[in-house]
Amino acid sequence: MLGRYPIDVMLLATDLEVARKFYGEVLGLPLLLADEGFLTFGCGGDSRLVVTHSTTGTADQVTKASWRVDDLAGEVAWLRARGVQIQELPELGTVDGIADIGFALAAWFTDPHHNWIGLLQLKGPAVRPHGAATGAAQADVSDIPGAEREAN
Repeated sequence: MLGRYPIDVMLLATDLEVARKFYGEVLGLPLLLADEGFLTFGCGGDSRLVVTHSTTGTADQVTKASWRVDDLAGEVAWLRARGVQIQELPELGTVDGIADIGFALAAWFTDPHHNWIGLLQLKGPAVRPHGAATGAAQADVSDIPGAEREAN
């Protein structure tokens, strides 16, 4: 079921301003969302590149990719039926594997090589231009599994 949804690639950067200049100015990607912990750039079609701040370099155990889905609970049930273990993360207040992270509902699992894979059901508009009112719609990236730690 996930093959029909867009996926966002997640990269790490120790300096988001350097990342902003490289991806935005050098590569010419439009900046869609920005926060003190992450940058989201638009790419072809509905794909996006999310650059997350890292204090320890680019080898952190963080979410590497995240699907944007329409029905998170349905996708979680489908994955569980296929034997995928959805992560319970008490620090995020997950209920049946689903966390409310502000701008979205989210769930995570790991692949056989321990890469963190996310699922997001966005609450508001899928893409807001940089500089639009953000309010509670912005996530604190430190709340996302793997951000500056290895979660199990």
